[in-house]
Amino acid sequence: MNERPNIVLITCHDLGQHLCCYGIPSVRTETIDSLAQTGVRFENSFCTSPGCSPSRAAIATGRYPHNNGVMGLAHAAFGWDLRPDEWHLATLLAEGGYRTALFGLQHVTYNAGRLGFKEILPERPADAVAQNLEDFLQSGRADSPFYFEINFFEPHRPFDFGGVSPDYTNGVYIPGFLPENQECREEIGAMQGAIHKVDESIERFVSALKTSGQYENTLILFTADHGIAFPRAKCTLYDPGIETALIMNWPAANFGGQTRNELISNIDIAPTLLEAAQLDIPERIMGRSFWPLLTDGEYEENDEIFAEKTFHGVYDPIRCIRTHSHKLIVNFDGSHTPDVPADIIVGGTYQTMVKEIARTRKRFELYDLGADLWEKNNVAGSEQLFETETDLKQRLFAWMQDTEDPLLEGPVPSPHYEMTMSLLADT
Repeated sequence: MNERPNIVLITCHDLGQHLCCYGIPSVRTETIDSLAQTGVRFENSFCTSPGCSPSRAAIATGRYPHNNGVMGLAHAAFGWDLRPDEWHLATLLAEGGYRTALFGLQHVTYNAGRLGFKEILPERPADAVAQNLEDFLQSGRADSPFYFEINFFEPHRPFDFGGVSPDYTNGVYIPGFLPENQECREEIGAMQGAIHKVDESIERFVSALKTSGQYENTLILFTADHGIAFPRAKCTLYDPGIETALIMNWPAANFGGQTRNELISNIDIAPTLLEAAQLDIPERIMGRSFWPLLTDGEYEENDEIFAEKTFHGVYDPIRCIRTHSHKLIVNFDGSHTPDVPADIIVGGTYQTMVKEIARTRKRFELYDLGADLWEKNNVAGSEQLFETETDLKQRLFAWMQDTEDPLLEGPVPSPHYEMTMSLLADT
């Protein structure tokens, strides 16, 4: 294809891979599934952080959270923000000739004007996002090539956001890391309703694209910021916390319903979209474009992916390395129990799991992913896996050094701490 595609990046809050096309039979995601059926679905796609703002900032910059500056939440008193010299993907595409527009939330900065979007339509409920998209396309403002970033709030808790009802149409499938009880069934059913609402909104957008004549030359990338908002998922570095849906569809290119098993990190998204737009990839970008996988080009697969958590509700420094076969998690602060988001804690599922969750963690966690899908059996210190554990520790530490992880210098201060200290000193 010589013509540059329109590019649409769609993200969901707290979705993980909880879609029918990823093996969740009870959730109704017909539109998203159809994008996978005629496009490309990535089986081993992971985020760089299991928290909203850090993960989204990694997608936008192609750089790890500890490099782009967003090591925690970018709202309220948390105060994390992109570093002043960081470039958002929208800026790079705008400079490359794309008309840019943001629909729904943005969660990486206090100053949305710096991101590079010509227009921002911030309404959050999925129906409002869909309406704005339909109106925008009908207005004729979608000059080609365009870059749309569509960020759905759903299925973030509360699951009834925007008046959405639970969906039990196809029953309820509960992943194996969660308990088979009524509390969990009710919460999963409520989440299914929110996911189905997103799917309906995407269907409205796709229909509007077709009506406008833009569909054939529009590259759609669908993903999520991190795993679902349940215990042992969101805000953890277990797979349910860092796994993300990743689907690409470009009708004009006829990707043909592929499933790819390569390890993909969400810092790989920005360079991939830049290459699809036939633009140069800045050297500062740390991700690796997987565009060659879709165009029969040469591609060097990631041997591993790395993920991190520094802050969410509280300071909780964790790092991990994941290969196809094993994962090593390093907990740098053992003084408290895991940081679980407040909206998960008030849910019924957490209340039935609190004895399992609310206990301090080991310094090192090693999991044999082939034998232990849900990462329940920590085999760190095992004689049989001594060489594997040593290798992963060395590779993780080398990555921290190569990327200048601030944890190498000691505990990381929060923006709230720094501002408070500055105000106190100026008193």
